Amino acid sequence: MIDKRMWQSMCPLRQFKKIPKEIIRKIEKKNISWDRFYDLDAHEIGELVRAPKVGKTIYKYIHHHHIPKLELSLHPFWILVEDVDSEILLHHEYFLLKKKYCEDEHYVKFFVPVFETFPPQYFIRVISDKWIASETQVALSFRHLILEEKHPPPTELLDLQPLPVNALRNSNSILFSNEKLKENPDPKCVYVTPKEELAEIVRQDWDRRFATIGRKVVMLTGETATDLKLIAKGHIIISTPEKWDILSRRWKQRKNVQNVNLFMVDDLHVIGSDDGPVLEVICSRMRYMSSQIGRNIRIVSMATSILNAKDIAQWLGCSTNATFNFRPSVRPVQLELHIQGFNMTHNASRLIAMAKPVYQAINRHSSNHPVIVFVPSRKLSRMTAIDILTFAAAEQKQDRFLHISTNEIEPFTKELEDQTLKETVLRGVAYLHEGLNHKDRTIIEELYTAGALQVCIVSRSMLWTLNLFSYLVIIMDTQYYNGQDHTYDDYPISDILQMIGRANRPLKETDAKVVLMCLSSKKDFFKKFLYEPLPIESHLDHCLHDHFNAEIVTKTIENKQDAVDYLTWTLIYRRMTQNPNYYNLQGVSHRHLSDHLSELVENTLNDLEQSKCITIENEMDTSPLNLGMIAAYYYINYRTIELFSKSLTSKTKIKALLDIVANAAEYERIPIRHHEDNILKQLATRLPNKLNNVKFNDPHVKANLLLQAHLSRIQLSAELQKDTDEILIKAIRLIQACVDVLSSNGWLLPALAAMELAQMVTQGMWNKDPYLRQLPHFTSEIIQRCTEKKIETVFDLMEMQDEERVELLQLSTSKLADVARFCNRYPNIEVSYEVPDKDDITSGSTVNVNVSLERADEVSGPVISPLFPQKREEGWWLVIGELKTNALISIKRLTLQQKAQVVLDFTAPSAGTHNYILYFMSDAYMGCDHEYKFSVDVHKGVNNDADMK
Repeated sequence: MIDKRMWQSMCPLRQFKKIPKEIIRKIEKKNISWDRFYDLDAHEIGELVRAPKVGKTIYKYIHHHHIPKLELSLHPFWILVEDVDSEILLHHEYFLLKKKYCEDEHYVKFFVPVFETFPPQYFIRVISDKWIASETQVALSFRHLILEEKHPPPTELLDLQPLPVNALRNSNSILFSNEKLKENPDPKCVYVTPKEELAEIVRQDWDRRFATIGRKVVMLTGETATDLKLIAKGHIIISTPEKWDILSRRWKQRKNVQNVNLFMVDDLHVIGSDDGPVLEVICSRMRYMSSQIGRNIRIVSMATSILNAKDIAQWLGCSTNATFNFRPSVRPVQLELHIQGFNMTHNASRLIAMAKPVYQAINRHSSNHPVIVFVPSRKLSRMTAIDILTFAAAEQKQDRFLHISTNEIEPFTKELEDQTLKETVLRGVAYLHEGLNHKDRTIIEELYTAGALQVCIVSRSMLWTLNLFSYLVIIMDTQYYNGQDHTYDDYPISDILQMIGRANRPLKETDAKVVLMCLSSKKDFFKKFLYEPLPIESHLDHCLHDHFNAEIVTKTIENKQDAVDYLTWTLIYRRMTQNPNYYNLQGVSHRHLSDHLSELVENTLNDLEQSKCITIENEMDTSPLNLGMIAAYYYINYRTIELFSKSLTSKTKIKALLDIVANAAEYERIPIRHHEDNILKQLATRLPNKLNNVKFNDPHVKANLLLQAHLSRIQLSAELQKDTDEILIKAIRLIQACVDVLSSNGWLLPALAAMELAQMVTQGMWNKDPYLRQLPHFTSEIIQRCTEKKIETVFDLMEMQDEERVELLQLSTSKLADVARFCNRYPNIEVSYEVPDKDDITSGSTVNVNVSLERADEVSGPVISPLFPQKREEGWWLVIGELKTNALISIKRLTLQQKAQVVLDFTAPSAGTHNYILYFMSDAYMGCDHEYKFSVDVHKGVNNDADMK
C-alpha cells in the first residue's frame, strides 16, 4: 500500500495510471467483488462502466494485474503456508519471477509440520510483493490423510568396554568380508556403494588390506565384457548400484553372479535419493535370486539412523535380532551441532553475509584444530579462502592457520600450478574444487592430513571424492543453483549427512563440531532430520519401466501377475501400506493395495507397449520386442530407445545422429549452473554444427554442445569438462544402441555413420580430421610436418625409420614412448573371406560368408584414447551391405584378441548378380577399417520354377 500510495479497500486498477480516474470511480461505486471481474469479457466490462471503447483496455489491465507485468525485469512473490484458522504461519518463502522465465513452469519445494491431531486443511497463499489484490490461495485438504504408526525406538547402545574405532561402519564390512573369505576357498563378496568416487577410495584401501591374505579386489567398469572377466577372477567385487544392475540382470545365465556369498550395501539411506530405485532393485534381486537358487546369500547393509528401519529390515530379510538401528547421536566421537539461520532470501547476498560468521565460527569452535568448510561452488571456494585470510590479517594474525614454518612449506607450494592456491597455502588455508589438477589436489590433501594446514575449503561437487576429516565442519549454505528450473534447490539430505560425517577424528579428539548455515526458514527442517532418525521412502514407482523391461527380457516377468509378484520383493510394496498417501493410495486395506499395484503394473506395461519395447498378448502375457532387448542390453531408458526408433531414418547422417544421441533421456539430469547458459551460448558460436531456436538452459542442448566441443578439442572449464566426461561415458552405449536400431531396419549408410561416430567420440576428433590427430601429443604443427612428408596414417608412421621418425616428430623421450605404445596397440588386422558353394546359390537359400581375422599382435590392454574419460575395450562390427540400395544385409559384433573365425549369413535375394561390400569397422580407432567388394550370382530356385508354372 505504501509503494502504490493507496488503501487496501480501493480498486486495484488505481495502480495503473493510464486508466481514467472517472472510470475507476464508476467501478468502485458498483461495489462488485474484485474476483468477479476475472469472469467478465471485454464487452461486458465496457457495458458495466458504460464506456464500451475502454472495455478492452480495462480487460487487459485486469488480467495483466493478475500475472507479472511484462515490462518488469522481475516480479517478487511471498509464498505462505497458514494453519486452518489463518492464525499460525507454518512456512514463508520469498520467490522471484524473472521476466525471461515468466512463460516457464516453476517448482517450489518446502516442508511443513503435520501434527498428530491434524486440522482439516492448510492454506497455501501466494501474494505479490508489488501489486495489491494480486494473490492466489489454495486449500490443502487433509481429509484423506493417513499418518504412519509410531515406529519402534532406536536400538540402545550397551554400556560395554569401548571398542577400537576401526570396528565401526566401513570396517564392519571388512570383518564380514574376512569371515566369508575364510569360510570359502573361492569366495565372491560384493560391496556396493552409491558413488563412483567412494568405490575408488574403498578399492585403494582394500587392495592394501586384502593383498596380505591373497585375495583379489576388483572394481567393476560398467562394460559387460570386461566386468565378466573381473568377477571371474576377483574375490571381492566393488561396484556402484548401476554397474551391479547391468551385470546381475542376466543372473540366470551367469554362474559367477549366482556364486556370490556375501552382498554388502553401504549408505543404504540414499535409497530415498534420485539414484535410489536402482539400489532398491539390486537388493530385491539378490534376495529373489537367493530364493531361486536355493542357497542363502548373506546381505549386510549399513546406513545412517533410519526412522522406518523395521520395514527396511523386513524387505532385506533381516530378523529382529540382526537389526541394529542406533540413534543419530551414536557415532565414534560426540558431535556438537550448531544451526545458524540467515534471513536474506537473495542467495548471493546471503553467501556474502556468511563470510564473517564462518571466520567467527572458526575462532569460537576450532582455534587450533583442523577445519573443513563446504561451499556451493568452485568460485566461492576461492573467494571464501581469501575472505578468511583477509579477516585474519585484519586481526594481525595472517599466519595463524599455518602450523609449520614458511621454509618447510615452500617446497610444496613451488609444485602447485594454481597461483591463487599457492598464495593461500602459504598462509595455511587451502581449497579443493573440480578445477584443480590431480597433482595440486594430492599436495593439498597431504599437507592437510599432516596438520600443516588448518583450514580447507571444499566445493560441494568434491564432497564424495573427499577423503579428509576434521574437528570442525562448517556448511556454508545448503542450496545450489538449478539452471534447468531457474531455482535454488536444497542439498539432498544424504549430502548434508556426508558433510557432517567429515567431522570425525576419533584417534585424535574425543568430540567434533558442525556449524550449519542456512536460510532461517530451513532451520526447523534440519533440526527435525539431523537430530532424529531419517525417514526413508521408495521412489521406484517413478522409474519402474526400465526395470520391468529388463525383467521381461530375461523372462523373470512373463505376464502381469509376475509383474505384481516382482513388486512384492521390493521396498515400495512394504511402504505402501505404512505411508499410503505418499504413494497415492486412499486406504491401507488389501483391496486398496491390490488395486494400486494392478494399476501401477497396467500403466507401466502399457507405456512399454506404446514405446514398442514389449508386446502384451491376451491382455495378460508379456513378450520382449527388439527395441526392448536393445534397451535392456545397453542399459538405456525406454524413452531413449523409443526416440531412436522414431528419429533414425535411412538418410540419417552424423550431424543428425549427434542431435538424436544428445536428446536421450540419460542426459536429462545434466546440471545447469548459474549463468552457464551464457557460456554455452558463446561456445555454440565456435562449433561446426549450429543449433537453431534452442534454450541454452536445456540439458539436451548442453549435451549436444559439449559433444561437439569434445570432437573439436576445445578447452573447457573444469565444471564443463566434468560434465563432458559423464556425457561421453554414456554416449558410447547410446551410439551402439543406435547401430542396433539402424541394423534392425536394414539401413546401411546410417549404421556405418553411427559406427564412425563411436570412433570419433572415443578419440575426440571429427571424421574430416587427419587420422594422425588421434595419436597422443600430436599437435597441428606435427601433423602439418607429417602431411608434407606424405605421412597420413598410423601405418605410414610405423613404416618410417626410427631416426627419420624422431627427427620428424621432435618429441621428448617420454612422449615418443607414448606414441610408440599407441602404435603398438593400434589394430593391424588381416582380413580374408570366402563364400562357400558360390556357384550353387539359389534364390531363397542361405548364403554363408566365412571371415577369417588375424591381428599382428595380441591385444595387450585397453583402447588408448587420451581424451576419453574411462578405460574401454575395443570392439568390432562385421557388416555385409549393398551400397546401391543402402541395404544392410548382415551384421555381427565381436571382440578380437588375436584370431577369430566368423560366419555371416543372409538369405539369397532374387535371381541375378548382386554386388556386396564386406565392412570390418572398429568402434574405437579411426583409419583401421576394411572394405572388400564381392559379388554373388543367384540362380533361380526349384520353388521359383514351380511358382512360375
